[in-house]
Amino acid sequence: MNRLYPAIQDYLNQLQIDVQDLSPNRKALLSEVAEYVTGRKRSGEVANLNFICTHNSRRSHLSQLWAAAAAFHFDIPEVRTFSGGTEATAFNSRAVAAMRRAGFQIDDPGGSNPCYQVSFAEGVTVKSFSKRYDATVNHSPFCAVMTCSEADAECPIVMGSAKRIGLHYEDPKVADGTPEETSRYDERCRQIATEMYYAMSLARK
Repeated sequence: MNRLYPAIQDYLNQLQIDVQDLSPNRKALLSEVAEYVTGRKRSGEVANLNFICTHNSRRSHLSQLWAAAAAFHFDIPEVRTFSGGTEATAFNSRAVAAMRRAGFQIDDPGGSNPCYQVSFAEGVTVKSFSKRYDATVNHSPFCAVMTCSEADAECPIVMGSAKRIGLHYEDPKVADGTPEETSRYDERCRQIATEMYYAMSLARK
């Protein structure tokens, strides 16, 4: 049986304390994600979650990968995670570094928009690269989880979505090039991990 890498398992185990500090508003939004997953499970269907931000460079990737790891942790094979933007750029190297610090193993092939090979468990690999949310690799129908307010405002209609949830995160980009850069990315990484952990803990029921 495939298992999470020990570093990621330890990281997730620590989040049980953070979950207690989630606000009622955030829990309500995350419950909507869980309800979408459980509804698809009851129908015998796959639950596609498409995390969307403007550039598909930071928050949407962090959300996609943590949702996948949390679903794996709680043994919810029906969950498939994707990410996209209103435009394509690249999975930002600072966000990649934050995920490595959290325990993900990430191979970088190089290039202007690398297709990273990301793994959180033996034999489990996710391809992560920047793309539009409606790229063919992002299977529909899906639940569109809008991780930034800008993308949420720019997309009055998200083609391919069966449900839409505004789960906004502050962009760690604001700290780029400052002494707070690493801590800000780690903070956002942990926040997203905590919230995906909570959502999947509800969806397993």
